Amino acid sequence: MTGRPKSPDDLASAAERIVFVVDDDVAVRATLSSLFRSIGLRVELFGSAHEFAQIKMLDVASCLVLDIRLPGVSGLDFQAELAEADIRIPIIFMTGHGDIPMSVKAMKAGAIDFLTKPFRDQDILDAAVRALERDQKRRDSEKAVSELRILFDSLTSREREVMTHVADGLMNKQIAAKLGIRDHCEGPSWPFDAKNEGSVID
Repeated sequence: MTGRPKSPDDLASAAERIVFVVDDDVAVRATLSSLFRSIGLRVELFGSAHEFAQIKMLDVASCLVLDIRLPGVSGLDFQAELAEADIRIPIIFMTGHGDIPMSVKAMKAGAIDFLTKPFRDQDILDAAVRALERDQKRRDSEKAVSELRILFDSLTSREREVMTHVADGLMNKQIAAKLGIRDHCEGPSWPFDAKNEGSVID
């Protein structure tokens, strides 16, 4: 890993984001820890996929830097296990023995990047920034959907029925007709003068 790391300006809340590193090489873990911490990121280190699987995931944007060759479960197999468990953490793969079929498999399964050792410091930093941004966007989207669901659940059955028609693109009069409500908006409306029906207001 070479090259001077550049601190990304867009990582305003870096201290609240976590990079998990899983590699059985102690020296690699130490190097990556120092690198990510240099731009203000929190780093958690693990020597195997099994160790990582034991932790409780915090509700903050995070990403996983994962070595392909690990003791026990391989990186690719662990990626599949995480997907099966619906743990949607962005993954950056790294390996000293990668090949094209392996990288294609990882990327098709949703990996952010596939880096071959030795790689430039900036390459792993850029990949981590992309991964954290993607995870933050996913979390923001899920939070917005959850808030909308709470609001929807608080509506009365009548209000839900109205909302359903609105979502279908119906106009007020169409909704009123479907619900059997008298349309109080019937009669002259802009651009007609209500006092003199038929004359356009200048």
